[in-house]
Amino acid sequence: MMKVLMTMIFAVLVSLPVWAQQERKFIRGGNDLFKDQDFEKAEVEYRKALDMEVKSYEGAFNLGDALYKQKKYDEALQQFQSLAQNEKNKEKLGELYHNIGNTLLSMNKLDESIEAYKQSLRNRPNSQETKYNLEFARKMKQEQENQDQNKDQNKDQNKDQNQDQNKDQNQDQQNKDQQDQNKDQQDKDQNKDQQDQNKDQQNKDQQNKDQQDKKEQQQQQQQPKISKEDAERLLEALGEDEKKTQEKVQKDKAQAQKAKKMKIEKNW
Repeated sequence: MMKVLMTMIFAVLVSLPVWAQQERKFIRGGNDLFKDQDFEKAEVEYRKALDMEVKSYEGAFNLGDALYKQKKYDEALQQFQSLAQNEKNKEKLGELYHNIGNTLLSMNKLDESIEAYKQSLRNRPNSQETKYNLEFARKMKQEQENQDQNKDQNKDQNKDQNQDQNKDQNQDQQNKDQQDQNKDQQDKDQNKDQQDQNKDQQNKDQQNKDQQDKKEQQQQQQQPKISKEDAERLLEALGEDEKKTQEKVQKDKAQAQKAKKMKIEKNW
């Protein structure tokens, strides 16, 4: 039993250096790829190193850098924050919060990046690079605030201009509506005047007609009436005139025939 136990312990002691050697190999390979800016393959190597040693600080830190270079900001941020939670070394905490600040700045989370840089300087107060990045983040925040302020001012100005423009348009529309209304009223008044004028003319014509009818009726009433005897005498006189006219016609016709006959005989 003792012999078997000693064999197992010896196997473990021999295996540990092999894992460590594999971890270092993958980290060195990742670093070479990182220098060549092949960040995707570098990420693969760092993950292999972590498979060999899950608590490898260097492997985890460098993996965060490779993710950041590929603009995988969410994954990089998670990697750095996870390391910072359990880290006690101030120098390493300064490095981690510096990288957290850079990642947040790239994500345009300016307030959070400023706080991360401050936390980095609390652990590593002499870092000039972190101080520079902190001032840069503050400047970006100020510029963004100025842009937002100008945007709000322009928005208010455009709003006022639109309101004035709408007001002018409404006034123009009201004026147009009033003009249309006045024109409609004018046309309506003209039509009414024309109708009244036509009605007056019709009344006048009717009056003239009534007066003419009345005058003719009065004239008819003023004409003398013919008695029965006068009417008979008038008819007899007309009959005599008609008889005389017929006799004259017959006489003229006879004379014409006689003259025609005499002309024929003379020609012979």
